[in-house]
Amino acid sequence: MTPRFSVVIPARNDAVALGRTLDYLMGLVGIGEAEVIVAASGDPEGTRRAVRGRARLLWPAGSTRAALMNAGAARARGDVLFFLHADSFPPVDAFALIERALSDPRVGGGAFEHLFAEPGWSLRAITWINRIRYRLTRNYYGDQGMFVRAPVFRRLGGYRDLRLLEDLDFSQRLKRVGRPALIRVPLLTSGRRFIARGPWRTFFFIVWLLFLHTLRLGTERYAERWRGPADRSPGSPWRRIAG
Repeated sequence: MTPRFSVVIPARNDAVALGRTLDYLMGLVGIGEAEVIVAASGDPEGTRRAVRGRARLLWPAGSTRAALMNAGAARARGDVLFFLHADSFPPVDAFALIERALSDPRVGGGAFEHLFAEPGWSLRAITWINRIRYRLTRNYYGDQGMFVRAPVFRRLGGYRDLRLLEDLDFSQRLKRVGRPALIRVPLLTSGRRFIARGPWRTFFFIVWLLFLHTLRLGTERYAERWRGPADRSPGSPWRRIAG
């Protein structure tokens, strides 16, 4: 039977976080009728141990998030693609909430409200700043759990082969083919990158990237600094530059 939903999780050297997310996903209402696809890069042993038969595990050639998500989407059979970070936790009724959003035929896709999983006033303040930004612009991000009708995703050509801000680029193109929906129920995502690198330092680095993107000046040269080296897990502290 063709599943209604395909959950696609990109994971690069992120077995520990992936294992926690898959543990959590097994408790979602309707997960038994959905398929879960993990498109992975790095740490084969740890990743296989984390998956433990709970998802279809792919090993695409690329290691960027765009390449991994496109590879997962290419193998997906569902009518709706739900892209989820390896350290994110959707609401337990996420599938029903997505169904409700897609009941409007004008909606091609959308995302959930963002909320960091960890406490702390800095992370809460950044969450509220981000909410103002994406509510005004309707530009959604990967850590909000983006979803899209599979035919719309293929019509748009999937994610562009970008090393950075592939989610923002896709969200902006999604607005051209339909009405994006914001589900105002929080999807929890880890703030580990902000915690490891400093909340406000990380936030203003993102602001800088968005400024460059808006001016079409290009951000690819900052990809390794944001994502981190391919052999390290996401959220690793920035390496100090020797003086």
